[in-house]
Amino acid sequence: MDKIGKLGFSEEQADLLEVAMNFCRDKSPIERVRGLLEDKLGHDPELWKEIGEMGWLGIAIPEAYGGIGLSMAEVVPVAEAMGRYLLNSPFTATTLAAQALLAGGTEAQKQAWLPRLAGGEAATLALLEAEGDWDVMAISARAGRDGDTLELSGRKRFVADAASASAVIVSVQLDGQPTLVLLEAADLGREALRPETIIDETRRTFELTLDGIRISEDRLLDPDLAATALKHIHLCSNLLAAADMTGGNLSVIDYTLDYLRTRTQFGKPIGSYQALKHPMVDAYVMYEQARSHVYSAAHCFNQQGEGEIATRMAKVTALEAYSYAGDRSIQFHGGFGFTYDCDAQLYRRRAIWHGAMSGDSAFHKKALADLLLG
Repeated sequence: MDKIGKLGFSEEQADLLEVAMNFCRDKSPIERVRGLLEDKLGHDPELWKEIGEMGWLGIAIPEAYGGIGLSMAEVVPVAEAMGRYLLNSPFTATTLAAQALLAGGTEAQKQAWLPRLAGGEAATLALLEAEGDWDVMAISARAGRDGDTLELSGRKRFVADAASASAVIVSVQLDGQPTLVLLEAADLGREALRPETIIDETRRTFELTLDGIRISEDRLLDPDLAATALKHIHLCSNLLAAADMTGGNLSVIDYTLDYLRTRTQFGKPIGSYQALKHPMVDAYVMYEQARSHVYSAAHCFNQQGEGEIATRMAKVTALEAYSYAGDRSIQFHGGFGFTYDCDAQLYRRRAIWHGAMSGDSAFHKKALADLLLG
């Protein structure tokens, strides 16, 4: 336990952070982000192609499967840069699907799919259900055997970028045990995917209806590894969410400071008043603490026990810092802050989204209490 909190920032992370920040700044100005809010896909297919060509999707995929052979620690700076500039793409969903295959797939599935994902094909996960339970082992969807065929039933919610995905990895109950199955886009009927309305309008998610879908048994990921894979996916999701929020946190602080320096009242900038100045200092301190937690979690992510504790701490601190900075930004912009045109809305909504997806602060604090205190 004494090792928890140690920071590490590798040369690879530094290089990726610089390249990713420059790329996202140039490709995702706020005007472009707003221009995609009404877009059906929610992202630019040409930009997605560029991301694939840059090799970012293969960062945490071993070289034997067509990847670069690094780790989730090196994915973090890319996720941070995307969060900084609100760049939306199937990057996170595809990265998590690849991790699901690495942690729980059969060798044949890894050989068949990981090179495709590393090369730029999109994939996603379908884990959440209507109950909104963040326990990835609490699964209502079912798979039943019919000879060598599996028939699926149930519904999944918040399936990210499903309309762009070549593969969807779905959690189901089979023979009373949590299991993962791989669906291809061709398996989904016309009515299987329904677009959802969510608070973060930069994202696209879908409800997936599994009823009537039949697949061969070779689509099963390794049943013996399902529990391990689900836990790994959960932690990966929270690590990338924390990185995304850390990037966005700094942007909303900069956005607010720019307003406080230019808006005047009683003959001087409103940022000179202590009632506004001190909360912004608090916001920046919280940001620095959260970012330290994120890179600490990245550094020890693969260490048993320590990685989980650090990742949950990172999610809590990043979510609370992002929520605070976004809320202060809305308040400090006055009446404009409560309008749709204020960019602070985009950041605040992103924080709410991350809190709803893979566990809010209370959920992770409860898990941390169990881990630390037994």
